[in-house]
Amino acid sequence: MRRVAITGIGTISALGRNTAEFAEALRAGRSGIGPIESTDVSQVRFQNGAEVKDYSHQPYFDDRRADFMDRFAQFAVIAAREAVEDAAVAWTPELRETAAIITGSCVGGQSTEDIGFQEVYKLRHNRVHPLTIPKTMANAGASHMSMEFGITGPSFTISTACSSSGHAIGQAYWMVRSGVTDLAITGGSEAPFSYGILKAWEAMRVVSPETCRPFSRDRRGMILGEGAAMLVLEPLDAAQARGARIHAEIVGFGMSSDACHITQPSVEGAVRAMRAALRDSGLAPEAFGYINAHGTATPANDPTETAGIRCVFGDHARRLAVSSTKSMHGHTLGAAAALECAATALALRDGILPPTANFSEPDPECDLDVIPNVARLAQVEYAMSNSFAFGGLNAVLVLRKA
Repeated sequence: MRRVAITGIGTISALGRNTAEFAEALRAGRSGIGPIESTDVSQVRFQNGAEVKDYSHQPYFDDRRADFMDRFAQFAVIAAREAVEDAAVAWTPELRETAAIITGSCVGGQSTEDIGFQEVYKLRHNRVHPLTIPKTMANAGASHMSMEFGITGPSFTISTACSSSGHAIGQAYWMVRSGVTDLAITGGSEAPFSYGILKAWEAMRVVSPETCRPFSRDRRGMILGEGAAMLVLEPLDAAQARGARIHAEIVGFGMSSDACHITQPSVEGAVRAMRAALRDSGLAPEAFGYINAHGTATPANDPTETAGIRCVFGDHARRLAVSSTKSMHGHTLGAAAALECAATALALRDGILPPTANFSEPDPECDLDVIPNVARLAQVEYAMSNSFAFGGLNAVLVLRKA
């Protein structure tokens, strides 16, 4: 089995248009949550989200190409471009033929679909945009990435709700580790700010009317976000041989299914996924210094995740630093695990653990060291990134400091 390095990171989110801005915001504990501007939310109960502010396709795509791409697919390509440039990939015909693209997306081109529904049902038009289908399909991000780089190797998209990009990165990691491919571009993208999907989330009654306060006693729910994160994975020895910068290693991946409830989280399911990741990595719980938590700030998730962490790590849980970066970049659904994996890699690389922003009041049911509000200098060798999705589908990644 080969060791697997992260040699490229690309991001676009409410925290910035690139990874340098993303990392700086995490270090500053600066939240990207604010009033939703891209969609009319006057008839929606919640008004705040974590948007890519003032986004326009024009710096990134010409009008003709952009017409083929939903916002979520644009985000995927933008993040992939940065990751590939960061990794300084030297493309050859052989590499293009064998490289893999594995992405995650929960809702795909919902904005395009919403426009189409309005055209048909509200405005009573007899036709919709001719590219509605290719813009809405969840694999559009992966497909446009393959065309961007001329990659003809395996390319596919995983959709497992909020664990989508966690499963994608884990699958890519296993493919590189086992020798199926020598390079993978992997991550996730999402753009859920359309009226129809916001009303659907409103009906769930899990979105906060103000901000995201994970693990805080007065938390009132999640805040939706948008964006993308993409990673370049390759064998560690190959990366070292070509002198690539290595941000971190991925050293383990675990999955589980709750088989319990379609929306309510399960302690047992979270525990199985974390323990599976530990087994895959070969590490003991005591080796870990940081967990990037799923941390949605819903009443149900945070105490459930806390109980799971305590079950897996035992007494060592008292010494673990745990934070939820959703407090800053929002819950980006299918892109969440990718942004959080990127945040974890940057934390290990830079020795700065991101905080849980907006924290106001300790909750006895969430009695972990949640790094409240202020980032922390800490040299950590091993970290975990948790993703626990609706449908009870869980994905956990284990990272090592380079």
